Amino acid sequence: MTAQSLPLTAAHWGVNRVRVIDGRVEEVQPFEHDPDPTRIGEGIVGLLDAPTRITAPMVRSSWLADAPGAATDRRGTDPFVEVDWDQAESLIAAELDRVRFGFGNDAIYAGSYGWGSAGRMHHSKTWLKRFLNLIGGFTRSVDSYSFASGEVVTRHVFGIDLPEFAFDGPTWPDIADHADLVVCFGGIRLSNGQIGQGGAARHVQRGGLHHAAASGVQFVNVSPIASDLDPSVGPRHLAIRPSTDAALIMGLVHTLIVDGLVDDDFVDAHTTGFERWTQYLLGRNDGIVKDAAWASEICGVSSDEIVALARRMATSKTLVNLAWAITRQQHGEHAWWAGIALAAALGQIGLPGRGLAMGLSSTNAVGNDRRRLRPPAIDPGTNPVETFIPVARIADMLLGPGTEFRYDGQTYSHPDIRLVWWAGGNPFHHHQDLNRLLRGWQKPETIIVNDWTWTATARRADIVLPVATTLERRDIAMTPSDGAVVAMDQLIDPPPLARTDHEIFGALADRMEVGADYHEGRDAEAWLAHLYEELRRIEPELPDLDQLFADGWADLAPRPEKEAPMLSAFRADPTSAPLSTPSGRIEIFSERVAARRDGSGPGYPVWTEPDEWLGARDVGTRLHAITNQPTTMLHSQLDPGAVSRSAKIDGRVVIRMNPADGVARGLATGDHVVVASARGGCHAVVALDTNLRAGVIQMPTGAWFDPIESGVIGSPCAHGNPNTFTSDRGSSDWAQGSTAQTCLVEVSPVDATPPAVRAHEPPEIIRGASS
Repeated sequence: MTAQSLPLTAAHWGVNRVRVIDGRVEEVQPFEHDPDPTRIGEGIVGLLDAPTRITAPMVRSSWLADAPGAATDRRGTDPFVEVDWDQAESLIAAELDRVRFGFGNDAIYAGSYGWGSAGRMHHSKTWLKRFLNLIGGFTRSVDSYSFASGEVVTRHVFGIDLPEFAFDGPTWPDIADHADLVVCFGGIRLSNGQIGQGGAARHVQRGGLHHAAASGVQFVNVSPIASDLDPSVGPRHLAIRPSTDAALIMGLVHTLIVDGLVDDDFVDAHTTGFERWTQYLLGRNDGIVKDAAWASEICGVSSDEIVALARRMATSKTLVNLAWAITRQQHGEHAWWAGIALAAALGQIGLPGRGLAMGLSSTNAVGNDRRRLRPPAIDPGTNPVETFIPVARIADMLLGPGTEFRYDGQTYSHPDIRLVWWAGGNPFHHHQDLNRLLRGWQKPETIIVNDWTWTATARRADIVLPVATTLERRDIAMTPSDGAVVAMDQLIDPPPLARTDHEIFGALADRMEVGADYHEGRDAEAWLAHLYEELRRIEPELPDLDQLFADGWADLAPRPEKEAPMLSAFRADPTSAPLSTPSGRIEIFSERVAARRDGSGPGYPVWTEPDEWLGARDVGTRLHAITNQPTTMLHSQLDPGAVSRSAKIDGRVVIRMNPADGVARGLATGDHVVVASARGGCHAVVALDTNLRAGVIQMPTGAWFDPIESGVIGSPCAHGNPNTFTSDRGSSDWAQGSTAQTCLVEVSPVDATPPAVRAHEPPEIIRGASS
């Protein structure tokens, strides 16, 4: 069988061809139409029948023997008892009834944040929410770990959702044709662009960046890490102190103001409140002038460089790019808002390839010039429960039932959660301060997890339900970012007791007498056909479903070559094409925000010193930790696979640090260390790297959480999960976003033999004893 005749599958990291021999996946190959394929998908080889595979419904022994809520401190150490599906469904239905009738449906949390299947039909958290909505609803989460601070700000300042702004913003071809300078706050990490929501048939970020550079576009990388922007395009590197982006931007705008370089015509016609912010920058409010010298003392970039960059931006065809990472810091709202204000001051918003981009290469969708699909989805129904939390505040909720919290100008109360259900995610990867989460994880009486593999979250559940993977069921990927529709045929059989999420919740819906509304008379194949026909109504040139599966994929025509840039109509006439803000303009000052008198600030971007940063008086020997996404997997998916393991040393995550910091600690490449804050720590292996600013370390996330003593809160992770030491504070009372990038740590050598890594060992399982 030739490579191009092998069947296709799709995942959030791309489209692949798969070779199956005797019912086993033996090889994963790149898609021939992908100009820059990633190797992430190869990591599935050998995992589908590995010891980490969940093959049957499982119940934690103490929970099964005693009662819901029993020995919750033994989650992660108790053995599991294998049960049949009838018993699992009976236990779950009874527990759902106990909680919803005894405490109310807001006592059920089903945020289920995470990246499950790229398929449109087998979307795990959608089926979870559809089922729970039919039995009375659940407490939900809002916003994203990726950019919550930016989400809330963008809604206020532009009246637009951040993903819409990001995905419909400047494209790489327009940047190449119309810009001559791109200033990148947080860089442009090509590894992040390996990922695309719903799949990525063509990875375009590397090619787009290189084409722009070849067309004469110059780049400035504002980041503590030089490699955050591909060195082959010759970027200018400003090695900023982490968590000081807002101060640097204010120094730039102050220079524009005093040099008379602000585009006054644009600012007057298209923004509101710039004059108020000007008074702040000039020091009229607090006596502190936010000039380049002031900014230099904070961010560590020389004042001469700040002034020169501001003048260069004002006299160039400039694009300001804000990486999503800059939102993930304390007061990240103000760094994001200041970046928007900088772009507004330059006056180029709404021009092709110029103005403002939100996250080039943060995923494959941002900057992609292919036609965007807006595919249909399964309707989850209406949630009757109004209770919610900001997505990154789960530990606050679990630890503080009934306590109040502020979010976007309003006061809310945390619910008293008795049951947590997670389908399609791993919070013990993506949440910060995992020891704090562990304490909160002991509070609910029941935790249910749907998964195919024994992640750290599954190991800490009470009931675990085995799920079929994307290769073991039939689906369709409708890749929103590049116009490809991929048939995902079932290539192998799942374990005999594994089910799809659709089947799991369908059986429970039948048992709880809401099956008719759940199914709507459709089985899985009928749902798949329904979704595809909905797509064909939007895209009538697509073949019928049988032909799609025969062909393997369909490629929609590219977007029109002369599509108008986002906000071009607003730029041309802000009166007839206003924004959805109270003023109809870009709000550099927001009356709504100013009226709050809370942590949101005075109504315009301000600099507030973070609790942990390299300019702190008590910094001592601590280093600033940057914990970015891994290059070898999507978050923590496929961590046990060969691709992920290839980036580790001695089975542990690598920590990169500047050679000067290594010398000061007597460390060399290959040395074992412990990286720790007051919150916790983990083991890692050193790699000295001149790409990092002195005082900064870099560690990828994704390693499965593996405390040396699994039942002891605070025990260091042997594997190298950096969220053991990151901070779980909210960005502010405004957005309550993640602040993973505001974190100081100590790095200490390990003189003794490092502990064994057991992250990929399954828990103890008791079979034949469920009754």
